Amino acid sequence: MATSVSPSKSNRLTLYILIALAAGIALGFVLNTTVIRPYNDRVAIAETLAASARTSMESFGDTAAAGYRESVAGYVAASKGLKAAVDERDSKLEPFSLLADIFLRLIKMVIAPLVFSTLVVGVAKLGDVKSVGRIGAKTLLWFLAASLLSLVLGMMLVNFFKPGMHMNLPLPDVHAATGIEKSAFTLKNFIYHVFPASVFEALAHNEILQIVVFSLFFGVATASIGEKGHLVVQAFDAISQVILKVTSAVMRLAPLAVFGAMTAVIAKQGPGILKTYSLFIGEFYGGLALLWICLIAAGGLFIGKRVFKLVRHIREPATLAFSTSSSEAAFPKTMVELERFGCPNRIVSFVLPLGYSFNLDGSMMYMTFASLFIAQSYGIHLDLATQVSMLLVLMLTSKGIAGVPRASLVVIAGTLAGFNIPEAGIALLLGIDPLLDMGRSATNVLGNSVATAVVSNWEEKS
Repeated sequence: MATSVSPSKSNRLTLYILIALAAGIALGFVLNTTVIRPYNDRVAIAETLAASARTSMESFGDTAAAGYRESVAGYVAASKGLKAAVDERDSKLEPFSLLADIFLRLIKMVIAPLVFSTLVVGVAKLGDVKSVGRIGAKTLLWFLAASLLSLVLGMMLVNFFKPGMHMNLPLPDVHAATGIEKSAFTLKNFIYHVFPASVFEALAHNEILQIVVFSLFFGVATASIGEKGHLVVQAFDAISQVILKVTSAVMRLAPLAVFGAMTAVIAKQGPGILKTYSLFIGEFYGGLALLWICLIAAGGLFIGKRVFKLVRHIREPATLAFSTSSSEAAFPKTMVELERFGCPNRIVSFVLPLGYSFNLDGSMMYMTFASLFIAQSYGIHLDLATQVSMLLVLMLTSKGIAGVPRASLVVIAGTLAGFNIPEAGIALLLGIDPLLDMGRSATNVLGNSVATAVVSNWEEKS
């Protein structure tokens, strides 16, 4: 089912993406120091006024005290001023942000039908429930091992480096809004998140885990009805090829999206954000590099030296995921490259969509890294048993999160509340989250690619 894009065109697209990445960083730096600087100054002043007004408001122990209402009015006015300053700055960068937003919307447009059609075909081609169960068990076994590796490695590194203690940053107000809607873990919510009430609702909202569940039922049922099922498989196979054709057209816009996204991020945050958080960023990316080595080494145990060929094949989708901070953006291209690598279509169509619900290795490392970093920043000591409990909660709550920007922060916010860590601490990471999201998105692509290659190898030998 691989598209007919030649390797030379694929290499050109990778080159264009890298050029766009560098150009976006350069232009973002220029804009930050010229056009956007006055707006950033206004935002900084507005933040100071809002913080001062809040401090004044909270200094009144009695809400009935004289002057309290004036303090509240001052805080409301300062908050409105801050929002207006941020909106004014963002409006100047809107043309660049739109480039990335349009591309991601187009990618999201094809993700749900692509996952549904390819997974139905993959399951149906496996032939029967026994085959689905066998391959599914192998896939989930690998996913579980990779998830534990990512979470435990993140926990070990953050305890070793202790970045929260080294940064010496002022702690945010524990009552401050983070802008992230927390998602506290409950068994009921988790089960509801797994099983769709309506497949059309799941498709409309790109609920990948729910789409996977419905696709498994649909694919098994298709395989069980014999000759009529073959017609369904052929139809969905054709649909998936059409969607991949649409995707190849959308992918031509990737360099523009990368250019716009990087320009907007650097223009807003500036090089100062890299200096302020350089320690945390460096340690996290060092952890990701170690995770890459572990995943590649683990893959090499099963597919040998071909693992390096696999890395070369996924270079472009990993670069795209890194540049756009979205694992989903790289999903269609990853499918194509895995088939070019030699993985059977029926395995790729089955394992890769599952990976986007159960095997986001980079995101899981980040969630332990970030959660413990925030606890350290507040001076909250968590013993080993508590950290292991947090790890297990993250193992469950991370399943089914979308491979889109900031999805990990939603899970982190809910997890922090469950361990009495102020979720306002997420404010420490909001400024640099786009930079961190780039690395974890690329790692998600690597993890799912290695998983697909390993499961393919297991099936060939069975």
